[in-house]
Amino acid sequence: MTTLLITGGRVLDPASGFDQIADVAIADGRVVEIGPDLARQPAVRVIDATGMIVCPGLIDPHVHLREPGQEHKETIQTGSLAAIAGGFTTVCCMPNTTPAIDSPEIVRFIADRARAEARCRVFAVAAATRGRQGIEPTELRLLAKAGAVAFSDDGDVVASAGMMLGVMREIAPLGLCFMQHCQEPTLTRGATMHAGDVSTRLGLIGWPRVAEELIIERDVRLVAESGCRYHVQHLSSGGSVEIVRQARAAGLPVTAEASPHHLLLTHEAVAVGPASSRCENHRHLEDGTAKAHRLEASATSAHRLEAGATGYNTSAKMNPPLREQSDIDAIRAGVADGTITVLATDHAPHTPDEKAQPFEDAPFGIIGLETALPLYAEALVHSGAIDWPRLLALLTIEPARLCNLDRARKQNDGLGELFAGGPADITIIDPDAEWTIAEDTLAGKSVNTPFLGRTVRGRAVATIVGGEVVMERDRTVHALPSE
Repeated sequence: MTTLLITGGRVLDPASGFDQIADVAIADGRVVEIGPDLARQPAVRVIDATGMIVCPGLIDPHVHLREPGQEHKETIQTGSLAAIAGGFTTVCCMPNTTPAIDSPEIVRFIADRARAEARCRVFAVAAATRGRQGIEPTELRLLAKAGAVAFSDDGDVVASAGMMLGVMREIAPLGLCFMQHCQEPTLTRGATMHAGDVSTRLGLIGWPRVAEELIIERDVRLVAESGCRYHVQHLSSGGSVEIVRQARAAGLPVTAEASPHHLLLTHEAVAVGPASSRCENHRHLEDGTAKAHRLEASATSAHRLEAGATGYNTSAKMNPPLREQSDIDAIRAGVADGTITVLATDHAPHTPDEKAQPFEDAPFGIIGLETALPLYAEALVHSGAIDWPRLLALLTIEPARLCNLDRARKQNDGLGELFAGGPADITIIDPDAEWTIAEDTLAGKSVNTPFLGRTVRGRAVATIVGGEVVMERDRTVHALPSE
């Protein structure tokens, strides 16, 4: 018998091009059938998806879950709650943890913790150099064998061209991808925001576009030399778009991603006063003592921000920085013409106290998993740059291919696709749902985002992982699976 039947939705699978009003039958964690009039079959549970989009579970290949070592910001458990709240069924976590994900043992630790506590699928992206120091390569083959789905020193660039070429040559035969954090370090020392008229006005050290573009230009040449698959993380410069465009036109295995904030916000956001950071209604798993401590810290931080201790909006401090409207336009054009093939949040949780520091001292980054879908829709679909099928391709099959999680490599366990016999990882989306991003709408452990108070359109209303409904709108499933 069908255990779950989704009826009447617009079933949209970008990988196959399927786009019809249809039903989806699920049993034993897998999709049994996709087609019309399946409601005649008996089912344990039925979800009416009329007016909704039913698509493969969303995949984010670039998130920071902070575990091990920074659990005060996020954990695999709370990060997975943020993921399913945003409609993501799979995330890939970056290696800038403490210690770094630079050994097979830590890759297996991530997998074990995910099996025990995560509500979505979690895969590790392993460091390419030990401690992400750029000096000595990690045991890349053993990391791949342990389950790493890609390599990156994210948070830091591999600055040495010689080290980068050596790493690429070793990764290439593994068939995995190297994800580069493109930041030339000698051009960004002390820099905290985009180099432009706003940084000059605010008296902050500027971060020029060329610091990103130089690394991409160098690495494209190394790709040609090594044959390694290469991915540009969180692209922020219009000039970078053109470099990637030319590399792809030359047939090189180069891809790039864009994040919500670089599609919507300019450096002017740094000069805008931050919203209150109070979190009284914030929802995540914690005991009473931890909750009381967090609320006290949040209230203290809110006082500091409201008192204008920094004079700048640290919620808009990110790496790479927010740039100008011309860069936003170029990135959107790059998405529209296929130069940019992946959307990724760069979900980067921080505590209120950390973000309440003076601008120069506050950490880079914002959260993104819970808010990404409507922000992508605003920037790309509502603007007319692309349609929903292409948007969902950028969030499903494209990141699956990037991280070797697709059916071509995993056969019937392939992710990012919706097909009979495949895993029942499904997101149901209400494309017209209007809601306001607020702290009590966030499910993760941190609330650092400049989008608080923004009214958006489009939302995941249900998230299904392996046939289990782990999130329904207004009723996120917090209970962990029984052991």
